[in-house]
Amino acid sequence: MLTFDHILIRYGELALKGKNRHMFEKQLVQNIRSVLKPSFPRLTYHRTFGRILLGLNGEDPVPIKDKLRKIFGIHSFSLAIRVTNELDKMKQAALHALQASEGEVRTFKINARRAYKPFPISSSELNHHLGGFVLANTDQISVDVHSPDVEIKVEVRESGTYIMTGEFKGLGGLPVGTSGKVLLMLSGGIDSPVAGYYLLKRGVTLEAIHFHSPPFTNEKAKQKVVDLAAKLTNFGGQVKLHIVPFTELQKHIHEKVPSNMEMTIMRRMMLRISEGIAKKIDALAIATGESLGQVASQTLHSMNTINEVTNTPVLRPLLTMDKEEVITVAKEIDTFNISILPYEDCCTIFLPPDSKTKPTRQQAEKFEQFVETEAYVQAAIEGTETMVIKSEAAVSKTEMDELL
Repeated sequence: MLTFDHILIRYGELALKGKNRHMFEKQLVQNIRSVLKPSFPRLTYHRTFGRILLGLNGEDPVPIKDKLRKIFGIHSFSLAIRVTNELDKMKQAALHALQASEGEVRTFKINARRAYKPFPISSSELNHHLGGFVLANTDQISVDVHSPDVEIKVEVRESGTYIMTGEFKGLGGLPVGTSGKVLLMLSGGIDSPVAGYYLLKRGVTLEAIHFHSPPFTNEKAKQKVVDLAAKLTNFGGQVKLHIVPFTELQKHIHEKVPSNMEMTIMRRMMLRISEGIAKKIDALAIATGESLGQVASQTLHSMNTINEVTNTPVLRPLLTMDKEEVITVAKEIDTFNISILPYEDCCTIFLPPDSKTKPTRQQAEKFEQFVETEAYVQAAIEGTETMVIKSEAAVSKTEMDELL
């Protein structure tokens, strides 16, 4: 009996990677397996030129489709009927695929692609053979090559012919794990989780750093960040979260630095600490959720002054986005409702009403003379706690020790 027994996965950017293409494809298959295998053990995986083929072997395709939609590197995918490369079997499968289509169907087209060149029938000839058979075995249905109700896609490959009538969009981008490691400065706000999402889309392996200032920030504020990191695991597997004890350094800055420069100096210290952690974990860059001009610490003048303290590249995926654009994405990736929970992060503590929007490097260096930078930064790095977050939950300490 004919049935949709495969999922055919397509990718976009990966096809342009030239000699490195194999590496990107291999990583994508690995990512797909890591997401699907625990819940769907009967799936089989086959990589062929330009496609990844999943054999369902009786697994329910509906929850599989939901998971595939969240894997970066996938351009689109379709449920497929696989038959051997025999014309009669292709005809029967094309007819079955049309009859299984949902909704009213009055028009159709055949779109055949002969990826396996030794197959003796050309793509255009195959269109005619299959289209003629469907017409002969249906009533009140006609061909429309421009805007059909149903497009029957046919791909002839060495392993068999795959026949499909629907297409589901993926997230695109690059497979996570192909672009190096980045350390994301993850606050409890709306912006930084969205920045993390966009970094994952470009294939990075993501770790996160959060600055925690108890008792000014409580355990609920910390849990909020853990939950945000857990949401990001839906798109990129486990995330290591580094929790930095920031209370003593933040109090020290508050005592030694004029209020209008406090935010600038604090951000410079955060960047120094992030650089230290980045070196320990071999991250190639630091990332933030900053958007140009959004707040005083995110003006170009502020960024220039704050960036002075590190030679590590600082990535800002949201630089040109406005708040409404960021909120839209936050809702799509399901981080928005967590981000707006009323638990303060360290950036809201001692928040002065008169932060400079155009601080200079000279001003920052002047006031940092009164701050014991090296000692406090080193103490913060040494006191950092690391958690491993996976599957929307923090793992147990035993598992964490194994993973670390």
